[in-house]
Amino acid sequence: MQADSPAAVAQALGLPPTAVLSVEPAQAVAPGLRLRRPAALDLRLFSQELALLLQSGIPVLEALETLSERDGPAASRGVLARVCDALREGLPVSTALGRVPEAFDPLFVAVVTASERSGQLAPALEAHAAYLRWTEDLRAKLVAACIYPLLLLAAGLGVIGFLLLYVLPRFAGVFDALGNDLPAASVQLIHFGVWAAAHPAVSVALMVALPLLGLGAWRWPPLRRRALAAAWVLPGIGQRWRVVVLARFYRGLALLLRAGVPVPASLQLLQGALAGPLLPALEAARAAVAGGQRLSQALQAQGLATPVALRMLRVGEGSGELALMLERAARFHDDEIARLSELVVRAVNPALMLVMGVVIGGIVVLMYLPIFSLMERVQ
Repeated sequence: MQADSPAAVAQALGLPPTAVLSVEPAQAVAPGLRLRRPAALDLRLFSQELALLLQSGIPVLEALETLSERDGPAASRGVLARVCDALREGLPVSTALGRVPEAFDPLFVAVVTASERSGQLAPALEAHAAYLRWTEDLRAKLVAACIYPLLLLAAGLGVIGFLLLYVLPRFAGVFDALGNDLPAASVQLIHFGVWAAAHPAVSVALMVALPLLGLGAWRWPPLRRRALAAAWVLPGIGQRWRVVVLARFYRGLALLLRAGVPVPASLQLLQGALAGPLLPALEAARAAVAGGQRLSQALQAQGLATPVALRMLRVGEGSGELALMLERAARFHDDEIARLSELVVRAVNPALMLVMGVVIGGIVVLMYLPIFSLMERVQ
């Protein structure tokens, strides 16, 4: 979170100034080189189980002790033990959770903080678990749509590697008999194949390093923002991807508003729910809402409201059920996820097969051009 002081952090989260005990500057990490550590706690499962225990009438401290005493990963038990120790000191649940930032993100802490005031902690936890479950399902559907293209790409790279490392060096002896009559492109390809066969370790390392470099480049924020901005102008895919991202944003905003988090603080916390190209628009909308503008007007002005969501937002502002309308808008757009997955399979797979066919076919043609030249000379 970007803030100049503990008081600014408390204001952004909608908390009293005394609720923020300390603030530490974020550690600078080279963009694109940040490694994702495994989560210390399954937050969705934790929210779901804690909600069930609280709904059964078990006090918060006893419920957390119950979760920490069962069999499970040592890291999870350690996190819950730290939270229990903080509760025994007399701290509120939200403050105790905030002491373990590696397990509980600011969005979860804000939900707990707001629900503590209203006495609706169990329903808020249940809603948070449902939000995380929906997010995981969304990620699983998108990953499933990408599995076949990735397998196709891996198979294509394997065929290219086989041609360069195994087939080309065996053609080199035949091509030497032709002297300098080979096409320039064929000569360069043969030289590269002979070099790759003579240095197999380096060749394999390069083939492994290239995808890793591509992943690192994707995680570099400036390049990722440009790539997403370019993807959003693609016909068909771009508009559907935008709707999917906005549906996730509406669902997260509904979760926070239902828990009682103020609108400006909710927009601040949901920066991670929007892709890079929409972050400036979200910040502008947050500033407009903080200045007294209606949420529907602010989102419409920044292009963050679909036609359906805009009308539902206006109804929610008039009836006082803004969170409910946002949830319904998100559900209305859920079908876009299935459409996007289907479009990825129908559009990306043929395009990838075409590219692989052109590359592999080009290598084969360059290999056989000298043979055709030799046959013409013999005739």
